Amino acid sequence: MYSQKNYCWIWIAVDREGKRYLDFVVGNRGTETGLKLWGRINQEETKAYCTDYWKSYKEFIPAEKHLQTKAETYTVESYNSRIRHYLARFRRKTKCYTKQLYMILQFKIINA
Repeated sequence: MYSQKNYCWIWIAVDREGKRYLDFVVGNRGTETGLKLWGRINQEETKAYCTDYWKSYKEFIPAEKHLQTKAETYTVESYNSRIRHYLARFRRKTKCYTKQLYMILQFKIINA
């Protein structure tokens, strides 16, 4: 089956009010990848950050603006669903599934 040692994770930032994609980074599930995304989004204008319960978020999102709940992450989950639906490279367990970081980064460069 599949091994998790080479997985690439895509961290996505979405504006829930405008339902707009803000930015994304590719990397592992660790705090350093989250910090890359955190550095790329405009933090002054943001009222709150809605996340699931992944432990890395607590390390860089201020507690007063951090709302941890699965009920408020539906916008980003909708984006993930659309990506998997329309782009075969992001579907799990298919012949087109991209497992390598450079392939995901090539996709970002082509569609930028």
